[in-house]
Amino acid sequence: MAKRPSTVFVCEQCGSQSPKWLGRCPDCNAWNSFVEERAAESGGAPPATHRYALAGAAGTAQLYRDVELRQHARLTTGIDEFDRVLGGGIVPGSLVLLGGEPGIGKSTLLLQAAANVARAVGPVLYSSGEESEHQIKSRGERLSVGDAPLYLLAETCLERIVDEVARLRPALVIVDSVQTIFSLKFQSAPGSIGQVREAATQLLFTAKGQNIPTFLVGHVTKEGSLAGPKALEHVVDTVLYFEGERHHSHRVVRAVKNRFGAISELGVFEMTSAGLKAIPNPSKMFLAERPANAPGSAVLCSVEGSRPILVEVQALVSSSTYGTARRMASGIDAQRLPLLLAVLEKRAGLNLIGDDVFVNVAGGMTVDEPASDLGILAAIASSVRNRPIPQTTAMFGEVGLAGEVRGIAQASLRIREAAQMGFSRCILPEANIDPKEAAACELVGVRTIGEALDAAFG
Repeated sequence: MAKRPSTVFVCEQCGSQSPKWLGRCPDCNAWNSFVEERAAESGGAPPATHRYALAGAAGTAQLYRDVELRQHARLTTGIDEFDRVLGGGIVPGSLVLLGGEPGIGKSTLLLQAAANVARAVGPVLYSSGEESEHQIKSRGERLSVGDAPLYLLAETCLERIVDEVARLRPALVIVDSVQTIFSLKFQSAPGSIGQVREAATQLLFTAKGQNIPTFLVGHVTKEGSLAGPKALEHVVDTVLYFEGERHHSHRVVRAVKNRFGAISELGVFEMTSAGLKAIPNPSKMFLAERPANAPGSAVLCSVEGSRPILVEVQALVSSSTYGTARRMASGIDAQRLPLLLAVLEKRAGLNLIGDDVFVNVAGGMTVDEPASDLGILAAIASSVRNRPIPQTTAMFGEVGLAGEVRGIAQASLRIREAAQMGFSRCILPEANIDPKEAAACELVGVRTIGEALDAAFG
């Protein structure tokens, strides 16, 4: 009688394995994360067949001083905002993971980039496990792909995709998505821990061994993180998140890991009928519909990667009709809002204990850096006092629990961006006052939250 294949239980969060089901993972402490999978069958290929070397690398270890640095030109995607997030373009042999919610525009962005690379460099392979060739082409007609040498492959078998890459030797490979790919070595369903890990690893070997840049599309969970084990994010060179609100036309691509560029870099796009359109000046877009002389509105400057962006933060304070006052935030850290309100009550003397407080960053933008504290507090104080902040005033700074306004990074970059957008006055920490930047606009240095509010309303 044939021996029944053994099974193992694998943690969906970290990939840890156990011979029996566990309620809590001993490695990452996640609850109810173990799923059952078939163990890999023995008698597979010998270890020698799994060897791979980076393109042009020797099979033996090299001395550090003998290694020669060779500059590989980056490939441009033809989309400036996308190149910015990647660190200046696509690095040959890199493996990039792009995640985002369903319908956000991941396939549209990559199809646009694939068409541009195909026209400029050479053949591109677009492999999809979710759509047929006809469905992809119908989208391509809308994006004006034209006669670019773009090869479409509707395939979910990992081995066939790798064979097709070896046959075509394309300039770029796109796999949409990694959760739909399965390997013949495993009997588990596509999207399982073992299949996702095997697909990412083999595509990594292909990208590095043949020096072909590869993009992987990844699904996200209900919490907004990439589905699959964390090992998936460690394997790739770059991790990008595609963000945006369904009710807003703009989309944001954010880099959370990049071995070849700055992390937290940001690219802003607008979704149109002809595809995604890059927005070179996000500050102008976010401030386009700002109301004039409205209480509860303040402008702050946030730095994402190397780019300063001016956004409007709005606050509404109203009397509570319930026993407990509500605190709601959109676009900022909801855990930080009660902390800032406590500072405003204790250090500035504003009584908010019985009021509902609502804070929102207009345009659907998310701001999570401490330099936004001063703008948030000013917007709340403006709503409480029902006094508008002057239209030409921008502010930024971190606020401590003692009510002090602390210095922040890249203040000069924020000042120049505010001046370019027509702001004549900046309220910022006194530690960041630079006389050389005073020519751009009036700089008001403050040390406490009280001084900042006096400057804002004075």
